[in-house]
Amino acid sequence: MVLFTDVQHAMVTEKALKSAGYLVRLVAPPPELRKGCDLAVEINLVEKPGIERLLNDRGLAYIGIDPIKIATAPLLSVVKVTDFGDWIMVKAGNMKITCEKASGVIVNVSGGGCPDIPYLHAELIDRRISEVPRPKDIGFTLCALNLDRAFDECLTLRLGEDEA
Repeated sequence: MVLFTDVQHAMVTEKALKSAGYLVRLVAPPPELRKGCDLAVEINLVEKPGIERLLNDRGLAYIGIDPIKIATAPLLSVVKVTDFGDWIMVKAGNMKITCEKASGVIVNVSGGGCPDIPYLHAELIDRRISEVPRPKDIGFTLCALNLDRAFDECLTLRLGEDEA
């Protein structure tokens, strides 16, 4: 498990490792291993030397890589969809994204209290879900990660495809 001091470093590292072909996932580290961040990247321990080399070569900030024998908690992926007729709202964690069904246009982004939420709102609102960047690619907090899960469900629902 790769440990971090903040969420942004965990998210950036996960993306870098996946792009390098490593099978990794974001997890919630056990409380006794948390060092300021509620996210860690779960890795295959046999890949530790290559992962350490990649992280160091790219200057990615991490506290350390700790082997653990207890199971890590996967991030909650509870997603709730609410249909409002012409609109659909998808909630993941404390974040919500609402889209017009026919056009796929995002009409609202709400929830959370993280500092990147106003920026994410400005980048996503009044644009088609199929044409905006993923929240986890432009945000850097747990709120952005949850919003990305709601965003992913919106893509699965294929909103606005009749107009495409």
